[in-house]
Amino acid sequence: MIENTLKLLRDASYNLAFLEESKVNEVLNSVADSIEKESESLIRANALDLARMDKTNPMYDRLLLTPERLKGIADDMRKVSELESPVGKVIDERVRPNGMKLTRVRVPFGVIGVIYEARPNVSFDVFSLCFKSRNACALKGGSDAYDSNKAIVELIHRVLEQKGVDPHVVELLPAGHEAATELMKAVGMVDLLIPRGSARLIKSVREQAQVPCIETGAGVCHTYFDKEGDLKKGADIIFNSKTRRISVCNALDSLVIHADRLGELPELCIRMAAKNVVIEADEQAYAALDGKYPAELLEHATADSFGKEFLAYRMSIKTVPSFDEALLHIRRYTSHHSECIVTENAEHGRMFQQYIDAACVYVNVSTAFTDGAQFGLGAEIGISTQKMHARGPMGLEEITTYKWLINGDGQTRS
Repeated sequence: MIENTLKLLRDASYNLAFLEESKVNEVLNSVADSIEKESESLIRANALDLARMDKTNPMYDRLLLTPERLKGIADDMRKVSELESPVGKVIDERVRPNGMKLTRVRVPFGVIGVIYEARPNVSFDVFSLCFKSRNACALKGGSDAYDSNKAIVELIHRVLEQKGVDPHVVELLPAGHEAATELMKAVGMVDLLIPRGSARLIKSVREQAQVPCIETGAGVCHTYFDKEGDLKKGADIIFNSKTRRISVCNALDSLVIHADRLGELPELCIRMAAKNVVIEADEQAYAALDGKYPAELLEHATADSFGKEFLAYRMSIKTVPSFDEALLHIRRYTSHHSECIVTENAEHGRMFQQYIDAACVYVNVSTAFTDGAQFGLGAEIGISTQKMHARGPMGLEEITTYKWLINGDGQTRS
């Protein structure tokens, strides 16, 4: 069903290699300008998708496009245009004893496929990063965002055609599961596959993909408030991590607190009551919050309260007797995404970063910063929780590979 589309992408990917950097940046800035100029039409298309989704669905916020969000997307695209392209960068250079010169340089993967759910901003992010790194991209969004994605790709295609660039460097695939299945099996047509979305989606891609895949896992994020944690820093970090945006993968899911600091738990949590955050607390934490946090927002934790990505105004609290127990609890339930410790003990901070196995490990900083733009990458194509060449927010460098260039003067091997 999508074979012809993938062939067009493959052919277009070869042409990208010859595109001047000035032209790439010109296109990205023109797309950014068009996003702002055509924001009303993008929002109208987005409204068609929103009308089909229940507002209580955690995905609703991810699906939503607003003038402010579109301006942010345009600004991020402009930032990508200002970044130095990694393509052609010399990674290593050496001359062998026989005079043979070896140079290792960064090159694009070729065609990158991205499977994602109800997040139309991903369409812009993926295009900007792939185009800057000279990769063609196959966008396989979910049916929930099809009208939004269609309008986005049509806008990009118009700009590419106006600038004399092959529009097939980016293609939107059909929304059905059949297209996703074909994309996962497109050996020889797709060089790299990146899934973004729920744990179920990622698991499905990991198990079915026949092309190389970078896993972007779900975000089960913890913050540990240490025995020596600063109360104000802790309250600010917990509130920001949990309530800034509940639908993102770097949102706080579980607070881990040292038992000696339970007396200050109400002060750490009280600001979240204004946001109607439901707390699933273990017995010790429940007792500390009982009567000091709204009763209708306080529940007893169950076995299912931990290791869970809520994507809602809901979080769990686990009480631990020691720093070591905090490490064990987080290591048991982590999704290897983003973890944080609030502490004034420098040694505890160092040990936490050393022993916690996650892509991003914070000391006294909100997990909300796990984001390509916040890391200075311009945007991100995903947040990798695996341990291959890419880990954490993936920017331009992570979607390139390399090749060896060998030059000589007639050398032969005996």
